[in-house]
Amino acid sequence: MKKLSIEDLEKISQKVKKTNRLRSGSARAKITVHMGTCGIAAGARNIMNVLLKKIEEKESGEVILTTSGCAGFCSREPMVTVELKGKPPVKYVDLTEEKIEKIFSKHVQNGEIVTEYALAIGSEREP
Repeated sequence: MKKLSIEDLEKISQKVKKTNRLRSGSARAKITVHMGTCGIAAGARNIMNVLLKKIEEKESGEVILTTSGCAGFCSREPMVTVELKGKPPVKYVDLTEEKIEKIFSKHVQNGEIVTEYALAIGSEREP
């Protein structure tokens, strides 16, 4: 096995820091990809990969990307929840790569809800 160099360790460190920034902290937007078994089987990994690429392209530190388990609507997977600061969360369902690109562009970047893909607007929890 090859020994790791200082440069290799620095690359690993930068990758971990970048991943942590995507999953935590305060940001203008948070996207949760529902990755329960049903979501993964329906294509949630592809949705996650598209979002990672979009965030990387925009070099946006304003978007947190995270995952959760099943949201309870297995027949409507793949599914994401988009939360913009100060706005109610929006749950999007029956996603494809094309749909998530539109959601990212319109909702995440411009604050415009894509109603034709939205299942619910608002939270089912009480404040």
